[in-house]
Amino acid sequence: MGSIVAVILRIMPESPDVDLEAIKSESEGFLMEKGAKNVSFEEKNVAFGLKAVIVKFAWPEEQDTSIFEDGLAKIEGVSSAATEDYRRAFG
Repeated sequence: MGSIVAVILRIMPESPDVDLEAIKSESEGFLMEKGAKNVSFEEKNVAFGLKAVIVKFAWPEEQDTSIFEDGLAKIEGVSSAATEDYRRAFG
């Protein structure tokens, strides 16, 4: 059994008008399907009404980060998805 890592990912929507709840819902489904655990979300103000979606989750270390970065970037309304923090989880 491999190690688990804690990941923090920033999803940037294409515009302030994008439905963030739809992005969160689709993101959670995608991540859970790919093996993520304990998925949680928060919104962070960026500028001029634009909000980023910050996603925190546990991920199997043996799986590549491109799986979730590329997959989440393909969701409708998402401009980009980038890993902000990636570290081995303890406990």
